[in-house]
Amino acid sequence: MAEFYVSPTGDDAATGTATRPFATLERARRAAEEAGGGVVLLRAGTHRLTGPLRLTEADSGVVYQAFGYGTDAQEEVVVSGGREVDGWRERDGVLLADVGDLVTRHLTVNGGRVERAGVDGLPGQVRRTDTGYATDAPLDWVDHAGVEFVHRGVYPWTEARLAVAALDRDGDSTAITMAQPAFGWSLEVYRSEWEGQVTTGPDAPTRVEGDPSFLAEPGTFALDRSRPGHHVLHYLPRPGERVRAVVPALEVLVHAAGVRDVAFRGLVFADTTWLRPGGERGFLHYHANGCYDGGAIGKVVVGEGAWLTVPEEQVQVPAAVRVDDAAGVRFEGCRFTRLGATALGVTGGADVVVRGCDFDDLAASAVSVVGARDVLVEDNLVRRAGLDHAGSPGVALLDTERCTVANNEVRDVPHNGIAAGPGRGTRVLRNLVTGSMGALADGGGVYLSGPQGDDADSGALIGGNVIEDTRTPYNFGLYTDYGATWVVVEGNVVARADNTSVLHVSPPLEHVTYRGNFFDADPVGADTVPAGVTYEGNTTIADPAELAAATSAVRARAGLISPRRGS
Repeated sequence: MAEFYVSPTGDDAATGTATRPFATLERARRAAEEAGGGVVLLRAGTHRLTGPLRLTEADSGVVYQAFGYGTDAQEEVVVSGGREVDGWRERDGVLLADVGDLVTRHLTVNGGRVERAGVDGLPGQVRRTDTGYATDAPLDWVDHAGVEFVHRGVYPWTEARLAVAALDRDGDSTAITMAQPAFGWSLEVYRSEWEGQVTTGPDAPTRVEGDPSFLAEPGTFALDRSRPGHHVLHYLPRPGERVRAVVPALEVLVHAAGVRDVAFRGLVFADTTWLRPGGERGFLHYHANGCYDGGAIGKVVVGEGAWLTVPEEQVQVPAAVRVDDAAGVRFEGCRFTRLGATALGVTGGADVVVRGCDFDDLAASAVSVVGARDVLVEDNLVRRAGLDHAGSPGVALLDTERCTVANNEVRDVPHNGIAAGPGRGTRVLRNLVTGSMGALADGGGVYLSGPQGDDADSGALIGGNVIEDTRTPYNFGLYTDYGATWVVVEGNVVARADNTSVLHVSPPLEHVTYRGNFFDADPVGADTVPAGVTYEGNTTIADPAELAAATSAVRARAGLISPRRGS
């Protein structure tokens, strides 16, 4: 196969050989297209993109690979959507840098993600108005245009984000006008009744983020956009910190649409942002990676006198690396880090493999698969996902067919570790999920909902997983929910959860079998098994040491296949 070399110190006017490499991935892409395929070898360093690398059917049959991949001489290659920040100046202990008209919601300092400055809630007595909120406290924000309200737990499994449109201070009180249409939508999307109490829309925010006046915690940042075209980045450094900062400028690094037989090996994808949550449409999260974007809203009855509103259509959190309607695409040995939304998104298509990759410091999910067939997500390490959007699962499947999530390790995530919505032939096998449900409620380490097939052959299998330390109150370590049908839950281990599992849900489970599982406490409903559930051969062992000994064989097979250095 033809080989094309690209280096951050190369030249796009060169020939793309080992001694005369190209400078940009786009130039290497064109060369590979002209050759009808080949291997693009990326040399060490940071390859900064000024726009997404867009691959179409004409780019089929190409491998993008770190030089020396799979050997001790493999070079570290970063594909970045950020740009370096220079020209820092200091004022009252805060570092300032001019970034022109750039807008971002994220920042990297010394190779690590840093948080946006924020405060917990609004001061004073807060009430909701027809257009936003009012408080009897004076608010002295520098730039209200960059402020977002975070509403954690509007429903127990949701976390919405709404932008501020205007601030009007009147003496010692302040009126806050929220951006539309998001605020108006929120009053319709989040409506419910429970035990005779009707709620409409989000109450006061649980957190407020984004203004330079919030800078109190070292290692946080804010962007001042009060002067259009002259935006100023503010960063409060840690004591003694020498700052090397990268500001994410792109939302998408790679978009592969309609390609065939393309591979990415040994690459680091890093430094993107996602601007929608800070805009007029906001981020009205409902479940997993779905958010409301207008359209019909339904009503679901969940019990006598209990109901809630549900968006009938949702859009998905976008991904930094997108694969749409493709076939034969492979991601092997890559790392996805410091990304402003979902890391890797697969929509439609078939025969996609994500193997041996590491995912960390992500605003939303690590991997999201929607409407695709025969996707394998195997031997991946997922850590610290959902940092901005706490409802995002570590790995998410929706409307998929014959997709498998196997031998992954998922840890330290704010809601579901692995979530599968309606689908056919789903397999969730031998995963290790620890530290899930770190922020929101009503979820689990492994969560599955809705119809999973037409019969036992086309249904789902959840088998051989180990789920431990499911954190928040009101969770179910292993959770079959919301009318799940044709599911076999077999040979799993669940320990240290608020509840190990639940057999009574609404709509009820049908053709669901729990067999040969190990729990440290009986699932909710195990004493009165509903008609749609078969519960047989399961073992409850309360003593941790005895449970560990009885499940050693299951534990040995669960989790990563290939060890990770320093993991």
